[in-house]
Amino acid sequence: MSGSWLITGAGGMLGQDVMARLAGDGERAVGLDRKALDITDAAAVRASLAEHRPAVVVNCAAWTAVDDAESREDEALAINGDGPRRLAEACAEQGVVLLQVSTDYVFAGDGEKPYAEDAPTGPRSAYGRTKLAGEQAVLELLPETGYVVRTAWLYGAGGPNFVKTMIKLEGIKDTLDVVDDQRGQPTWTADLADRLVLLGRGALAGTAPAGVYHGTSGGETTWFGFTRAIFEALGADPERVRPTTSAAFVRPAPRPAYSVLGHDRWSAAGIEPIQGWSEALRKAFPNLVATD
Repeated sequence: MSGSWLITGAGGMLGQDVMARLAGDGERAVGLDRKALDITDAAAVRASLAEHRPAVVVNCAAWTAVDDAESREDEALAINGDGPRRLAEACAEQGVVLLQVSTDYVFAGDGEKPYAEDAPTGPRSAYGRTKLAGEQAVLELLPETGYVVRTAWLYGAGGPNFVKTMIKLEGIKDTLDVVDDQRGQPTWTADLADRLVLLGRGALAGTAPAGVYHGTSGGETTWFGFTRAIFEALGADPERVRPTTSAAFVRPAPRPAYSVLGHDRWSAAGIEPIQGWSEALRKAFPNLVATD
């Protein structure tokens, strides 16, 4: 089978939505999960691109176990750093556009205003370091056809995520204590998938400059504020959600206190940034409840 798009990590939450978006538009696409393609295997990557002959590769494959990466950084680096490098090498050889999905964790997380696309990076976790390595490989090897799209706080119908967890907990807990000192942008995978497809098309048309874009929802909130919005969507009393601090939930990997990303670069590509997070949650919610 040949297709103009190849999606790695197609079995994941975001990969499923990218495939669904392309299918809805009648685009030819090949989706490969991690069993079908090991992106750390250079020969397998080259062979896969030669077989399917895509015009665009969207790399949704990633090590996403943030805490585990602290003790297994080499393994995380193989997938998050070496994998994108192998893809970029093959895309450079075969003249293919590459869209690499990255993360807010590449920043220090101590900002006070939205991080611009060209803001200095400074990851404080193994996960962030490994994802930054992947970004750097793509931008280095594909200066004209490499795209990095940073995202954060993802949720969607196709996998486990914070929204689904809160929906479950609402049904079994009288009250919930949720962190109120981490700020970010809850982002619906369907919204991100849409922008990835538009960006890939812009790359092929020559209307979207290569480089870094931020694929997160507009606005900002905390996990506490997000959870209250989820309770409201359920028709539950938001007062059952109580604020707490990160100190109450100590984890191996430090969480960014401030993960708000700026979206100015989309204008250069003629693409509207993603809608506000609360509006997206309202639109996404029926499917999230149905798949819970």
